[in-house]
Amino acid sequence: MPETPLPSYDPARTALLFVDPYNDFLDARGKLWPLVAAVAEQTNLHANLRIALGVARAAGFAVFIVPHRQWEPGDYADWDHPTPYQLGAARHEVFARGSWGAEWYPDFAPRPGDTVVKEHWGGSGFANTDLDLRLKQRCITHVVLVGLIANTCIESTGRFASELGYHVTLVRDATAAASPEALHSAHEINGPTFAHAILTTQELVAALAVAEPA
Repeated sequence: MPETPLPSYDPARTALLFVDPYNDFLDARGKLWPLVAAVAEQTNLHANLRIALGVARAAGFAVFIVPHRQWEPGDYADWDHPTPYQLGAARHEVFARGSWGAEWYPDFAPRPGDTVVKEHWGGSGFANTDLDLRLKQRCITHVVLVGLIANTCIESTGRFASELGYHVTLVRDATAAASPEALHSAHEINGPTFAHAILTTQELVAALAVAEPA
């Protein structure tokens, strides 16, 4: 069976969506790091995120930071249907506004010219945010997703992007999940139903034909 050719990307019409680059997810002291640590170490998460972000910048992609809601006291208290995930995040004060855990992980903090979109309350970075509007204002047609977590926010954001008509690329080793099974499901079972390309970081580098960052 012939190999699937690598996709091509017009830098002027492509954005890297970096989901939830918070200390609580990416620092070893973060509240959610224990949830993803084993898989993150297996995928070489931090190194691959650095490479993916670096080559995207070098290729001229727009960089969009897609952050989760920063918890504040009273969040979900008057909701009829908060999810167990939302209630758990509130109970543990994950990404609490003003806390160290809700600060950007230093290696992946936004730079001048990056776009930080409105916080999402659930899984999708598009639902009830300005992400779609701001992508369309930049004439973006292709999105490349990295960050956390593969089978929740990455998958939800990717599905929503596909429904809105974007070309969607997942980078399978620039993300992590709570278990190898969840990561496998995100990329091998669910991903092919909505993503146009599912690449490794090195395949992304090859598709962009730019030098890896030092």
